[in-house]
Amino acid sequence: MIIENNRYILITILICALCTQITRWLPFLLFGGKKEIPCIIRYLGAILPAAIMAVLVVYCLKGITPLAYPYGLPELLSVAVVVLLHLWKRNTLASIALGTVCYMVLVQMIF
Repeated sequence: MIIENNRYILITILICALCTQITRWLPFLLFGGKKEIPCIIRYLGAILPAAIMAVLVVYCLKGITPLAYPYGLPELLSVAVVVLLHLWKRNTLASIALGTVCYMVLVQMIF
């Protein structure tokens, strides 16, 4: 039984590693070298980051209940921290990290 479980675990890890490598190599195989990147790919590269951020904001704020305590205050204050930090420092990673820390402090210690 243990050997069979180990075999399934090994096969799962190998499949995950193979899929990861394929997704890493595929763009270079398709668009590598001197090939011109298609317009649709350049368009998607320009538009998708903002679209993904919008989806993440909606996902993070979907659980707010404005008629029940704490009325969404931790979430909204944390969003404000992220926006202000990003406008001030223009560092996405720092803005998201400090916004997350702000949210966790508000939820765990204040609200």
